Amino acid sequence: MYPIALLGVPIDLGAGRRGVDMGPSAMRYTGLQARIAALGHDVCDLGNVPTPMIETGAPLGDDPRLRYLDPIWRVCAELADRVATCVQQGQLPLILGGDHSLAMGSVSGSTRGRQLGLIWIDAHADFNTPETTPSGNIHGMSLAALSGRGHPLLTGLAGRVPAIPPDQIALVAVRDLDPLEREALRTSGIHTFTMHDIDRRGMAAVMEQAISCISHATDGYHVSLDLDVIDPKIAPGVGTPVLGGISYREAHLAMELIAQAGGLRSLDVVEVNPILDIHNATAELAVELVLSALGKRIL
Repeated sequence: MYPIALLGVPIDLGAGRRGVDMGPSAMRYTGLQARIAALGHDVCDLGNVPTPMIETGAPLGDDPRLRYLDPIWRVCAELADRVATCVQQGQLPLILGGDHSLAMGSVSGSTRGRQLGLIWIDAHADFNTPETTPSGNIHGMSLAALSGRGHPLLTGLAGRVPAIPPDQIALVAVRDLDPLEREALRTSGIHTFTMHDIDRRGMAAVMEQAISCISHATDGYHVSLDLDVIDPKIAPGVGTPVLGGISYREAHLAMELIAQAGGLRSLDVVEVNPILDIHNATAELAVELVLSALGKRIL
């Protein structure tokens, strides 16, 4: 059992919609730290990574295909260093977002000095590059950057390229892809499990295969959980909702299987948007899923 280090990253520069910068506060508000401690973990809250805001003049940059590149890169570089320090101290980093661009920092920091797999649970693949992006929003490029595709500032945060080899990445429950992103993903070498696979085979079979695919010759795995993977009827407080997501119990089962497999080394939970939420329900669900990933069981 690892001691847990909480890190907030209140960033929304990578997204096309405001509000996810309040996600870390919304999750902490549920009593996250005390609830993790009740599972028997030592847990400390290291506060937030300093993050510039649009209101305070975060530079947009000159390239519309890479909106807010410089401040996003700086936040991710700082986050990577902090996560790497937590790992060196024997802690399991738990990163609270914030938009999904932060995963470039969390994954890069966690994989320094070791070989990790990556389980990316998301409605979207986040596999665009500056050449394929329809929006210029960097939260849609983070998985591509971690696998070695994209701007060199973003691909090099781990100190090696790629941060995670594509054959050590499993993308789970994807259901909304841009056309050029779809073509790139097909030839990427990433193990991709769509909602179609979950509908046909069930969440247990898909998660067991995903964990198996990324567990060979690694030191465990990082899990990156985007709350928009869950159906918006259950998780309304996300910036990019897509109908047809996984259910409450499917989400918990996925986290329970991750906990049972025993390879979790770091975790980020992203894209909680309190502005769009109802009575903090999405943040509460996010915390419940964190607890399942950290070993909470029904019996």
